[in-house]
Amino acid sequence: MDSPAAPATPALSKSAQKRAEKAERLAATKIERRAKEKAARKEKRRIKAEKRAASELDSADEAEKERKKKKPKLEFGGRVLIDLGFDVKMFDKEINSLCSQLAYTYSANRQASYPFSLICSSVNGRTRDRLEATSDAAYKRWINTEWWEEGYERLWSGNALSTAPGTENEDMPRNSCPETEDGTENIKRSMVYLTADSEEELTELLPHEIYIIGGIVDRNRFKNLPDLSKNLCLDKAKESGIRTACLPIGRYLENLPTRKVLTVNQVFEIMLKWVETRDWETSLYAVIPKRKFLPGGKNGGKEDSAVAPEEDVLTRNEAAAESEAC
Repeated sequence: MDSPAAPATPALSKSAQKRAEKAERLAATKIERRAKEKAARKEKRRIKAEKRAASELDSADEAEKERKKKKPKLEFGGRVLIDLGFDVKMFDKEINSLCSQLAYTYSANRQASYPFSLICSSVNGRTRDRLEATSDAAYKRWINTEWWEEGYERLWSGNALSTAPGTENEDMPRNSCPETEDGTENIKRSMVYLTADSEEELTELLPHEIYIIGGIVDRNRFKNLPDLSKNLCLDKAKESGIRTACLPIGRYLENLPTRKVLTVNQVFEIMLKWVETRDWETSLYAVIPKRKFLPGGKNGGKEDSAVAPEEDVLTRNEAAAESEAC
């Protein structure tokens, strides 16, 4: 008796075939491209060193560059925590987009005149796996960034702390508030969970406060499911007894025709811009993509933040950090 035939594998669409072929080409040339980039950086440093030794570089220009490089950045004092505790609610593609947004967030913070102390909490599951698999776990080398396995409850849970292995950062401020009722309440009063669903508008950023950004990419999926919680970040903050607020987008951008939900890196960049300018309108217009001001907010099928693969962003960040250290 003949065994039943195996079910036929569904044929890929032309678009899917093109994406698969592109991924294969990139994977095949990845090591070679990385080696060329590293060699190019090394050669650039060598040529610069030779010119410096031969006094071919303008001494005034060099002195100015060195002064800027050594000039310490002025920290605003506030902290931003990205809550990655929504891992199980996302598809793999959304996890990849979130990792891309984290890379853009770090890049913006590294280049800012007034950077925040950056914390990522609930670093586990597929999000951590994706970070580990990208550019040889480059995220572990991000400066002024701390990675916690626990959720943000760690901020008021006393000394029972742990950091994701390999991501310790001695330069990060630690909070060792004892787990007392007064201590917990003091910490919670200093925390603000930013969510577009909040009824309270954020009027200013304060250096003693901790701002939480929900690390979730859901394509507005949960808003359309009546049997599930629609306001994930808002409900989570309420359960934790944390104040919520939204960016004042409606107040300053009344002509924004699209939805006012932004990506993690866009929210963070707006905050960085506000610290620099102390002006919400300037900050919002500087960061929100111009396409969102068009009817329908069409973006040609591209995601708001993923204008480049997260792997490339992580690699550029790593290269920049290496350059700064040289």
